[in-house]
Amino acid sequence: MLQFRYSMGRGSIFVFVIALIILLIGLVLAAGGAWLATLGGSWYYVLSGLGLIATGILLAAHRRSSVWVYALIVLATVAWAFNEAGLNGWALVPRIVAPLVLLAVLLLTLPYLRPVSSWRAAVLLLAGLIMIAVMGAAGIALLAPRQGANPVTEMAARQMPDPSPLQPGADWPAYGGSYSARRYSPLGQIMPANVGQLKRAWIVHTGDLPSERAKGTYGAETTPLKVGDSLYLCTPKNIIISLDPRTGKENWRHNPGVPDENIPYTAACRGLAYYSVPGVNSAQLCANRLLEGTLDARLIAIDANSGQPCPNFGRAGTVDTTTGIGEHDPGMFSITSAPTIVRGIVVVGHQVLDGQKRDAPSGVIQGYDAVSGELRWAWDMARPDITVLPPEHETYTRGTPNMWTTASADEQLGLVYLPLGVSAVDYWSGSRSPAEKEFATSLVALDVTTGKPVWHFQTVHNDVWDYDLGSQATLVDYPADQGPVPALVLPSKRGDIFVLDRRTGKPLTPVEERPVPSGGVEPEQRAPTQPFSTFHTLRKPDLTEAMMWGMSPIDQMICRIQFRRASYQGFFTPPTSNRHSIEYPGYNGGSDWGGVAMDPRLGVLIANYNDMPNYNRLVPRAEADKLGWAPRNQARGKIGGAEGAGDPQAGAPYAIDVNAGWRLPFTGLLCKQPPYGGIRAIDLKTGKTLWDRPLGQARTNGPFGIPSMLPITIGTPNNGGSVVTAGGLVFIAASTDNLIRAIDIKTGRTLWTDRLPAGGQATPMTYSVDGKQYVVIMAGGHHFMETPVGDTLIAYALP
Repeated sequence: MLQFRYSMGRGSIFVFVIALIILLIGLVLAAGGAWLATLGGSWYYVLSGLGLIATGILLAAHRRSSVWVYALIVLATVAWAFNEAGLNGWALVPRIVAPLVLLAVLLLTLPYLRPVSSWRAAVLLLAGLIMIAVMGAAGIALLAPRQGANPVTEMAARQMPDPSPLQPGADWPAYGGSYSARRYSPLGQIMPANVGQLKRAWIVHTGDLPSERAKGTYGAETTPLKVGDSLYLCTPKNIIISLDPRTGKENWRHNPGVPDENIPYTAACRGLAYYSVPGVNSAQLCANRLLEGTLDARLIAIDANSGQPCPNFGRAGTVDTTTGIGEHDPGMFSITSAPTIVRGIVVVGHQVLDGQKRDAPSGVIQGYDAVSGELRWAWDMARPDITVLPPEHETYTRGTPNMWTTASADEQLGLVYLPLGVSAVDYWSGSRSPAEKEFATSLVALDVTTGKPVWHFQTVHNDVWDYDLGSQATLVDYPADQGPVPALVLPSKRGDIFVLDRRTGKPLTPVEERPVPSGGVEPEQRAPTQPFSTFHTLRKPDLTEAMMWGMSPIDQMICRIQFRRASYQGFFTPPTSNRHSIEYPGYNGGSDWGGVAMDPRLGVLIANYNDMPNYNRLVPRAEADKLGWAPRNQARGKIGGAEGAGDPQAGAPYAIDVNAGWRLPFTGLLCKQPPYGGIRAIDLKTGKTLWDRPLGQARTNGPFGIPSMLPITIGTPNNGGSVVTAGGLVFIAASTDNLIRAIDIKTGRTLWTDRLPAGGQATPMTYSVDGKQYVVIMAGGHHFMETPVGDTLIAYALP
């Protein structure tokens, strides 16, 4: 029978406290492990919990056998961990690190325990423990990312003319470089051999920081334009600023005066549009103009030289795009992306706030005259008879899919390519019209002269996963066997990349309709098949219980229990109400608004992507009403939480609760093991991966929101895109580690980094002036990505 010591000496108190901790951990693991086992999960946790209970009891009795018992637990844990996770270093962390730390603490109790029968046993024990520690350290050392094994080889230069009238070169005249959205610059002064010398050339503070009311809503996602002797940018609250591209000195600024109450989920202005009026003397007012969509849904035009409003555009330089929209609360209907101008028509879509109500404002697409501001056409998918404004006392069809992101265009074909989202009430489809089901989550090509659809290609049938198209389509010449074909590359949040003939919308690489899971709250609504691209996907294999993560075995066990309790049938698991469902990839991608970059010489696509699940539940209306969930009339900042967290979906039988990224409630860590984001090079002709690597270090990530400061590449969530240059470099920030990096396009290796003063959730751009190449990034942070908010624009150049 065990004899417990009740002496209150320091050693005994220390031993008792450690024994109590081990006993409590054992009880948690045993209870939770038993639950997990009944759900069909791993038996490891219940067995290790029982072992820890035994260890705690023996330790309380001051028996050195407690160390032996725990040593056996650690040995078994190491064997189990390597058997389940292999040599995946990040997967080994929650399995091995905490048990080894506890082992080190347990060794400190040895002087206070009853002696063993001989010193040999103690030496053998310590040798065994050291061996275990070395094995654990060896596994954790595997955390270093493995770079791509298929570097890009030298290829013959490819001729791939850009059909856009605005061409990147010394300038960067459009959001994506041109309206082809290749994000490619022919500048090559900065190259792998000298990029390590890159230094900050100048820094500018815009002064646009959130007020007390707007805190928790800012996301400075802007990519500046450079045309001639000026650099132009817009701030989160739509202030337009003109700078000297050599020094960053401010030339002028125009503040449209957007109220805080009009901020939607995020105060963001991704970019501007530049337009030169044909046949007009450039010295004339507004011969060269900037056009911007605002958070309060105005389309404004100002003179590019002075910042003065264009008096003959709309009413004193402003057009109200809400005409014909009907009722819209502040923040519900806004413009956050750069307009696209094709054949003198300014094409505008809107961000309609997600998840609020079925009777949301329309997703109508509008085309305005770039000179006069006159509404030339409107496309209401559910009312094709409405060609401009709706009849008096009527509105455009409410709740239809919208285009919140940026369109691309082919000036020669006269087509504009619209990446559309989902109908209002993203996660329930029961009241959608046939037109909504036809066009939602589709790329639609409109004839810019008429506003009529020419073709459309749908990436998700009857989408209830919020897989709206956030990325611009990138225009390329696809190297088909019979010769180059005018094409476009369409990235998607679901991860698949589609290659389409941009004249007809026909796939140039096979697209297969494959069976997908059925069920959910409205099984009769679910499509039996979904389109899958055989060209390429950024999507990783389906989740398994072994891929659950955390800070410790307890965290991992909780995630495993949640995984086993949830509805998960793999990709396209329908949302449910009686329990959570797992959506993987989550609504942040795959590819989001950053899109892809394209090197037309090498025929290489660069795609950064997210790799995180969402943990969702449809909440029955009565329950949501009891919780007080109701449509908000402005920014989510008052409510808190990520998009989809407690969205009411008024007018539907269910609200939606999204755990974006699937976070643990206490530590804030994600349930899926790293990496959470990466960057990849893809051969355009074959669709093969050339290299693939995690993007982002763990330095700003950690439990309870405490930065770990570890310069270890973990692969973080990312928002924003990349720019590719003829110098053979990929410049990208986007990740949550607040770094901008230059990556060798041929190998995927990082050649240069700089720490930004705030989050870099924006796409860089590059230009040259006086023969000197600059790279510019907006470091403004982002509330959704939980990076520091700032107002800094930084330009880099060689000394």
